[in-house]
Amino acid sequence: MAQAQGSAVPNQHPGDVRDQRTGDTPDGRKPWWRTLSGAGLLSLLPLAVLAFAAWNARWVRPGGDDWCFLPVVRDGGLSAMVGKFYLHDNGRIVNAVLVWIYARFGVAGQQWFAPVSGVLMLALLWAFTAAVLSAARLRAPRGVPLAAASMTTALFLFGSPNTYKTFYWPAASVSHTLPPVFACAAAVPVLRATSRREKTLALLGVVITGLSLGLLSEETSVVASAVLAGALLISGRVFPRARRRFLRACCAAGVASLATGILILYTSPGAQHRRERKHASTMFTPDSLLASLHGFGQIAATLLTTWQYLGAVAAGLILGLLTRGPLDRPAPGKKGGLVAGAALCALLISGYVCTVITYPVFGAHVVSSTRLWNDYLLLYLLLLVYVGALATCALRSRVRRTRPVLTAGAVVAYALVCVALAASLADLEPRMATRAHGWDRQNHWMRGQAAAGARTLPYERLPLSKMTEPFRHGGRAKWPASCIADYYKVRHVTQATKLP
Repeated sequence: MAQAQGSAVPNQHPGDVRDQRTGDTPDGRKPWWRTLSGAGLLSLLPLAVLAFAAWNARWVRPGGDDWCFLPVVRDGGLSAMVGKFYLHDNGRIVNAVLVWIYARFGVAGQQWFAPVSGVLMLALLWAFTAAVLSAARLRAPRGVPLAAASMTTALFLFGSPNTYKTFYWPAASVSHTLPPVFACAAAVPVLRATSRREKTLALLGVVITGLSLGLLSEETSVVASAVLAGALLISGRVFPRARRRFLRACCAAGVASLATGILILYTSPGAQHRRERKHASTMFTPDSLLASLHGFGQIAATLLTTWQYLGAVAAGLILGLLTRGPLDRPAPGKKGGLVAGAALCALLISGYVCTVITYPVFGAHVVSSTRLWNDYLLLYLLLLVYVGALATCALRSRVRRTRPVLTAGAVVAYALVCVALAASLADLEPRMATRAHGWDRQNHWMRGQAAAGARTLPYERLPLSKMTEPFRHGGRAKWPASCIADYYKVRHVTQATKLP
């Protein structure tokens, strides 16, 4: 009989049948919260928020720096845009290329930028999360990396006090929102590489990304350099011995390429002109350094008291609950604390340095210019996710039967944060629509007047989310009125309280 029973299912894997001792069931019959569908359903919440935000992008209209970019791209194309940035503005060549990519489509490019960039950032952070789990030898249901990545993306884009400038305004997103995600994306092939060819290509990707970031965003370059330097310092305790040499080479190559890109940018005519115009030499004076420290302290206090960022901790808790592997040991060990400590040090150092860099340009407004925080905000969110995952292990190892409580708390926090982000977007949408209708009406009238031969046109201010409009401060601050005049091909634009 025993032989007959054994021959009935000759090649059956032990995991394919119910274990009579433990009561485990096959993957297809596990409870929903332990399956792909459960994790996938959870990720639908931030994905719905992202979809709602993308739909609202139809109300985006040019403003601020866009007025100056659009005429240059229209009249001179890519070469004119690169020349403007490299020779006159700030030296950011890659920034100029990215601006040209969307500005060449005019107003439509402004509207499509947010949805396209949002999907791109989600895909890159999803790939980054999956690569980190794979490199750490952690097994998770296929929906879990998406749940963590989608929450991180939603918080990064919509948790800011000024979502419009973070997500909808292309000029700010290209400089401060996209670069940190590009830095994370460069780590994906490094974490996935196994063969010699893959490692060579990954190292080449790190060099190219470092050079590009150096020519795109000084602040993100500072953050990436701090992270890579910290990784090198703890590499002997954290990196696997078999991959230590390769990972150290990638970190060193990243720092060197970032420095090279920054050097090219720093010596450009545009950067020199910007330093002279903004009195950048004052950034190292004691007063500026102290004011920057005070400003960064205020920024840090705001980030720490923004309750929506608890969604990142919730995502980390869910990640820790559903993954299996080294993280599932009774205690996270010293390695986890060492990584978290190094990331915290990199965050504090780079955040302060970024504030020092931007203070001469923005002054006390560096605290209220929330788009400038994005260069290190993503690192903060990723750190919160990691801390949440470590906390799961620590709590489970010290308190019995904590899994139901942790799961319920994490899911509730995850959902509440998504609702709060959606409510914030719902509050912004009617204001965007009002400006869009006013902009369209004014645009139609001004184009008609310019076609009829007018050389001077009145412009009615259309402020939204602290976007720069001409004739601020009682009409004294006129920028970007001259760019608006170039856009409509007239000589001057004057202030108007109401159009005829």
